[in-house]
Amino acid sequence: MLIESQRNPEQAAARHWVGAGDYFLGEIKQGQTLRLVDLEGNQAADVLFYNAQNPSERYSATDTIRTQGNVYLSGGSKLISNNNREMLEIVADTCGRHDTLGGACATESNTVRYSLEKRCMHACRDSWMLAIAEHPEFRISKRDITHNINFFMNVPVTSDGGLTFADGISAPGKYVELTAKMDIVMLISNCPQLNNPCNGYNPTPIEVLVWN
Repeated sequence: MLIESQRNPEQAAARHWVGAGDYFLGEIKQGQTLRLVDLEGNQAADVLFYNAQNPSERYSATDTIRTQGNVYLSGGSKLISNNNREMLEIVADTCGRHDTLGGACATESNTVRYSLEKRCMHACRDSWMLAIAEHPEFRISKRDITHNINFFMNVPVTSDGGLTFADGISAPGKYVELTAKMDIVMLISNCPQLNNPCNGYNPTPIEVLVWN
């Protein structure tokens, strides 16, 4: 469901520019609202959410899909943890579809999907591993890197139950806003993928805004 936001970017408490292929790792307090902005269009942001007090509680794709009865996220969707608790709610969305099934690119999947020569190409899992290595204060380890949300990414489900990576449906300036229902840690890989249409074969920056 498309929902426009009434929040003024000039009144945001924090703004972060995340370059193509870079990461963001930070805490969002309960009650705060964050906005992810697709600055140039057709970008994919691979995102993981954790309970800031206990990172073993984290976003669960299975519980989120089961609760809302939909494999796609949009306005009104609630993100559910592996403890079956509400973590965030999407309160505004001008894109209309966000993927829960496609997962994140890795050196291994680059090799399997594309070619052995693609193995050395940078991938989202590399960004996540770098982020948690550089920020041990968040107490996130390799075992906590699980299934993610691909904001702005278009992964249609085929009639026979398969997945396809299709051209994005986002555009410059499209955004999604989420309100935190608990203190959370958000880990973003601004996807560096060059081998499928999720980034239009041209990764671009995103922006993160936070309101109190």
